[in-house]
This record gives sequence, structure tokens and C-alpha cells, in this order.
Amino acid sequence: MDIDFSPTGREFVTGSYDRTVRIFQYNGGHSREIYHTKRMQRVFCVKYSCDASYVISGSDDTNLRLWKAKASEQLGVVLPRERKKHEYLEAVKNRYKHLPEVKRIVRHRHLPRPVYKAANLRRTMIEAERRKEQRRKAHSAPGSIVTEPVRKRRIIKEVE
Repeated sequence: MDIDFSPTGREFVTGSYDRTVRIFQYNGGHSREIYHTKRMQRVFCVKYSCDASYVISGSDDTNLRLWKAKASEQLGVVLPRERKKHEYLEAVKNRYKHLPEVKRIVRHRHLPRPVYKAANLRRTMIEAERRKEQRRKAHSAPGSIVTEPVRKRRIIKEVE
């Protein structure tokens, strides 16, 4: 329903009809954070704060909600020792992020059932489309069907 870029330009936030607020990297395909509450209705407006540390969302239930842009970030004064500890933990995560065990823990997000089921349904549809494309390619002349990656496809058709 709404989108806003962070003042740094490295991220953007979206508010959607599925009652979630998601934060994306500017060049990433998956959301970095997903925010939701039981009482929150469809999100119609999202904005970053001027210092990019908070996200403000307005929903159908006429409430404004304030979210931290980095959910695990500690608020208030951070002592130098704590800051070094957080930097070290972040460096360890980045160092071992390719391992399946670490990747599973880092990427885990609790989602409401309707959002989770919708994601599963979409995944099933994409998989079916991929299989259909493979079968179509297997039963046609070599080189007649060129597959374009999903992220390279146009969303809106170009009108001349």
C-alpha cells in the first residue's frame, strides 16, 4: 500500500495489505525485518524517521505505531564495551552466515498464520510455473524458447 526510502537511501520500508511492515535492502530480494501485531489492520502509510532509526506506520485501525528500524538494536546509551561486544557478534554472524545452521537461525522470523500460508501458496505457484516452463522447453525445438530470470522480467509492459 505504501513505500518509503530511508534517508540513507540504502533501505526502504513497505506497508502492505497483509498487515505487515517490511524493511528491505535496496538491492536485496528478501525483507530484512517483518513487523506485525495481532491488532494491527491493513497498513496504509509508512515513513522513516529523519535519522533512519525508527519506522512509523499508520494502519486501518487509525493507529500510528513506532518501530525500531533494527529490531535487535538497544535503545539508550550504549557503553563502549557493549558497543564492541555488539560489533564482535555482528562480525561473527557475517563470518559464518553461509553455514546452513547459522543461516537458518539468522533468517528465522515468526509470521502470522495467514501470511505464512500465503507465502507457501505463492511458493507452490512459482514452483508449478517453473516446472511448466521446463516441460515446455523440453518438448520444443532447441533454442526456440528463451527463459528470462524472474528478477529481470518486466512487471509493467512497455508501451511504444
